[in-house]
Amino acid sequence: MERWKGIILIIIGSILWGASGPMMEWILKESNLSVPFFLTVRLIVAGVCLLVFLRIRGKPIFSIWKEQSWLKQLVIFGVFGMLGVQYTFVAAIEASNASIATLLQFLGPIYIVIYISWKSRLFPPKYQIIGIIGTLVGLFLLLTNAKFDQLLISNEALVWGLAIGVAFAIYTVYPARLMKEWGVLIVVGWGMLIGGFVLAVISQIWRSDEWGELTNYPINLMTMIIILVGTIAFILFLTSMKYISPVETSILSSMEPLTAMVISVIWLGQVFGAWQYVGIVVMILFVTWLSIAGEIKWKRKDG
Repeated sequence: MERWKGIILIIIGSILWGASGPMMEWILKESNLSVPFFLTVRLIVAGVCLLVFLRIRGKPIFSIWKEQSWLKQLVIFGVFGMLGVQYTFVAAIEASNASIATLLQFLGPIYIVIYISWKSRLFPPKYQIIGIIGTLVGLFLLLTNAKFDQLLISNEALVWGLAIGVAFAIYTVYPARLMKEWGVLIVVGWGMLIGGFVLAVISQIWRSDEWGELTNYPINLMTMIIILVGTIAFILFLTSMKYISPVETSILSSMEPLTAMVISVIWLGQVFGAWQYVGIVVMILFVTWLSIAGEIKWKRKDG
């Protein structure tokens, strides 16, 4: 029963997060909101809401600030993990579209494999090599529609897209000890708040002339929906990991790019070439392969 609970949570969470991508694409195109302004508002509001929710439930949300070593890790996660992955994702959406940005974050596992191999000074095993090559082939088809002489996205979009994978890898690997010690939601809540405040200072949001945009309907409504949907999706996604295995999480989270693609095609009129669809399927299959083969190998080794 708990396994089915986890499956339902991850499916709903992935669909909601996938839907938030096209929503952000729409709001960036239909308003004068910039990436720094929009993301600052989103991170701070979501972070405050999550921490208030935890405080109401009686969680000691300020205890982590009393531990100097943990506080340093929290700040690093908030800036380079939370803000890093959120900024590169939204910037990639602005430079290309939600579907491509969502798929490019699937490169994260490749960066993790490369980092672990470099740190251990060992060449990646065969199953990882197969997974990396397959994912890159799918990426090539997605970005070129199988034509060697064309790139279907701008150089800026490609740079932001590749940066998503790096940021996603940091976001995934770095906070493991933090979350184990203090709990996922407390770390995420403070990570959002820290990342939002840092971006607010860098962009000097108090001097922005974009505040008036938040008074315009339906921009203000869509902004609140994005914040709400994204926060709920994240909570559902993390909660599901208590009940299902990493393999099931990886497979079922493929609903995220598929949702973004379907909504983009129907709502935003996004058009893909035939080989791009093939590339999308290939990327999802081989990223899933990395997770499945990795867990099988780990179980055999453990056994």
